[in-house]
Amino acid sequence: MMNMGKMMKQAQEMQTRMQDMQSELESMEVTGKSGGGMVEITMTCKGAAKGCKIDPSLVGEGDSDMLEDLIVAAMNDARLKADEVSREKMSELTGGIELPPGMQLPF
Repeated sequence: MMNMGKMMKQAQEMQTRMQDMQSELESMEVTGKSGGGMVEITMTCKGAAKGCKIDPSLVGEGDSDMLEDLIVAAMNDARLKADEVSREKMSELTGGIELPPGMQLPF
């Protein structure tokens, strides 16, 4: 049976690694694209939007509805990529340990 002190030390080490990973995810950026690259949204892996680029050919009269839809699609694409990077990082951190259904880290 594992000694309690050793378990506590491992838990503290994991907490430190989690904090480091969270900091890393705050600075990592992903870019989502829609409309064949005509709209790009850049955000951190923690979900903070960092930038938006819109092809000048889209900004014209009557294009606002389409432009709004493209922006939403690009933001959703970036968020999905950020979630994927976060899951990969979490898997690296936990060493592939499966968590019970519905349980996510950080708590």
